[in-house]
Amino acid sequence: MFFAVVAVSLVVFAVLAMRESPLWHWGIAFVGIGLFSGLHFPEVGVGYELDGGSWFLLVLGVVFLLLSIEAVRKPLLITPIYGAVKSILPKVSRTEQEALDAGTVGWDAELFSGRPDWSKLNAIRPLTLTAEEQAFLDNQTETACRMTDDWDIRNNRADLSPELWQFLKDEGFLGMLIAKEHGGLGFSAQAQSMIVSKISSRSVAAGITVMVPNSLGPGELLEKYGTPAQKEKYLHRLAKGVDVPCFALTGIHSGSDAGGMRDIGVVTTGTYEGKEVLGVRLSFDKRYITLAPIATLVGLAFILKDPDNLLGRGADIGITLALIPHDHPGLDIGRRHFPARQAFMNGPVRGKDMFIPMEFLIGGTDYAGQGWRMLMECLSTGRAISLPAIGTTSIKATLRATSAYARVRRQFGIPVGIMEGVAEPLGEMVKRAYTFEAARRLTASMVDEGQRPAVIAGLLKYTATEAMRDSMDDAFDIHGGRAIQDGPNNYLFGAYQALPVAITVEGANILTRTLMTFAQGVLRAHPYLLKEVQAAQNKDRRVGLDQFDQAFGGHTKFMLRNIVASFLHGISNGAFASTPNDGPMAHWYRRLHRYSQAFALTADWTTVVLGGALKRKQKISGRMADILGDLYMMSATLRRFEDEGQLPEDRELVEAIMADRVASMEQTFDEVFSNFPNPFFAGAMRFLCFPLGRHAKPASDRVNYRFVRSVLRPGAFRDRLTTGVYVTTDPDDVTGVLEDAFIKVTEAEEIEARFVKASRKGVIERRLDRDAIADAVAAGVLNDNEAGIMRAAEEATERAVKVDDFASDELRAPEKHKVAAE
Repeated sequence: MFFAVVAVSLVVFAVLAMRESPLWHWGIAFVGIGLFSGLHFPEVGVGYELDGGSWFLLVLGVVFLLLSIEAVRKPLLITPIYGAVKSILPKVSRTEQEALDAGTVGWDAELFSGRPDWSKLNAIRPLTLTAEEQAFLDNQTETACRMTDDWDIRNNRADLSPELWQFLKDEGFLGMLIAKEHGGLGFSAQAQSMIVSKISSRSVAAGITVMVPNSLGPGELLEKYGTPAQKEKYLHRLAKGVDVPCFALTGIHSGSDAGGMRDIGVVTTGTYEGKEVLGVRLSFDKRYITLAPIATLVGLAFILKDPDNLLGRGADIGITLALIPHDHPGLDIGRRHFPARQAFMNGPVRGKDMFIPMEFLIGGTDYAGQGWRMLMECLSTGRAISLPAIGTTSIKATLRATSAYARVRRQFGIPVGIMEGVAEPLGEMVKRAYTFEAARRLTASMVDEGQRPAVIAGLLKYTATEAMRDSMDDAFDIHGGRAIQDGPNNYLFGAYQALPVAITVEGANILTRTLMTFAQGVLRAHPYLLKEVQAAQNKDRRVGLDQFDQAFGGHTKFMLRNIVASFLHGISNGAFASTPNDGPMAHWYRRLHRYSQAFALTADWTTVVLGGALKRKQKISGRMADILGDLYMMSATLRRFEDEGQLPEDRELVEAIMADRVASMEQTFDEVFSNFPNPFFAGAMRFLCFPLGRHAKPASDRVNYRFVRSVLRPGAFRDRLTTGVYVTTDPDDVTGVLEDAFIKVTEAEEIEARFVKASRKGVIERRLDRDAIADAVAAGVLNDNEAGIMRAAEEATERAVKVDDFASDELRAPEKHKVAAE
């Protein structure tokens, strides 16, 4: 009978937890089990006797029934917990709260919930461009790419050419996000992302130059918050490139800590245009400001003080934003930084005891003190477009170049790309290209639908730029000496130099990963946590208690369901998890659901157990961000596969990506559990999430090798992986020479095979003092037509593998550019 009672209790517990049943259901169930447990069956008849276990179940059931009554539950249970939470909960600063409030949640909330609603993923529109946007991408953007010479930009000029600058301004590249009514292009986030991507595939410096005015800058701030007079005055000029904007946020001492900003404005009166007016006296010292050296309009963030209460809102107004013309008295602008020797304009912005009128405040005095919210709302969309576009296009561009080079470059008589040691990193580059393009387009579509995916934007920024770093390292390994010899013919070095910039800007990856992504995500996307925090911080205790009662009850049900669902999905490996369809990827949708459930439990327990200490446990927070990243990349990859028609030739690649991500997640989960400070909860989480242990394995070498061989040939597969990058077959172009050789070598493949075979047999000999192709014709190995094809491939290969060399005096800096040692 004991085992029967235990079995019934477990089944009832599982059913009630999965149904998220109210307390009175639990009470009735446990009372019923308690009464049932009193039954016993002697040899004759039926007996009934309540033992200690029966009474325990009965009492527990009665307690649940009593707690289901609000008048009993609130004073006995909720009030003490509410008081304890209020006492230990760290105060959320104003900047933290505004950052939390700025973005929206969407698919990230589904992943945190543990039971993703696939209809919400499928409802996000696929990659969509208007006819006007597509035409701009095909024409003006292509033209800009042809005009872009990265070596000239970064080595000769340390700037874009005057012709390229003027073209970008005239064609509206700097005003893509500004609405048509204000003279801008009014392009979608998807179009902006693709345009920045294509230009960046040609030159990162040029891409950043186009990116910044269309990301966090005066244009978007004015569109959303500017006064009618400010919009009328500036937006048309910004859209047409008459004014070049920059935005000064980063201070010397504050860095990413906006709350620690030392840049101060004090409300006072002063003289402006010969009149005594109310305004702000500013002192600030900003650095790392992109476009600052050439900006004609400077956006500025500072902390506004009003000691005399002239605005009637107290002494501490808060972070405020202003727009200042470059020639305003007291503004110090024009000097340059040289970030990683990149040519995009970047420099300091300073001012000391400088007076500006109130009309310079973005949005006027109504928006004074709301600057951080304004910035975060813009950043949550801008960051979803800008750095992910540059990171993704770099991943794709390096794959396109490296796959071509790995085919045309031969060692030991074979293309280096078919060597397993080279194929291994090349295979990783292939998977990254497919995955991050999928994530880029999905995230841009979210923005176009009106979402402000702050958590996903930060997540994608750090994962895309880290993947960019990995792909660039792999490309350099495969190219060898060809990659490290800088010069006009090097198509990798410029992007390689830009890597530290991408890693650092718009939130350094090390902080975005370990401090921000999971901590903000769990608060924003958890179904109950933010509600509990807000209830605990409610100044009206009665209202806060009511709110906390609702949120705490929901959280308890959520936690109980997570326990059961995680165990059931873990023991069945997601066999009974949900899937949006029964297509070829159904089993991966189920696995994604299974690991989302494990993530939901682990995220919930990590936050509850660690509490305020989570900010200090940044290694655990970073690992949880990595798991969220894997879940999001799986979601994006599956969605891309569906959007592109479930192409059979892509199926094996998608399967490999899924296998790698699952194996990565299992390893990261293990690291979280192994380093969790509470061993009891660590063991419980490990048991519930992986009751049968970890068994996931990444894609096999054999599978990876097959799609590497596919990318070593021209065709639709390679083109899909590198979609959106600038492509030319012009042999006089820095990347066109490689594409030209790639095509010609592939066309000569069968001829080349006979030529190599004859060489190995000693029929012909490769020597610099002989024409081996002519010898092959003489020996009957090739005919004249085949020799012509072979020679064209050979000559194209020679051009493609060529590296630059210089006269010694060419590498000396001109005297006027030398910096005196003293």
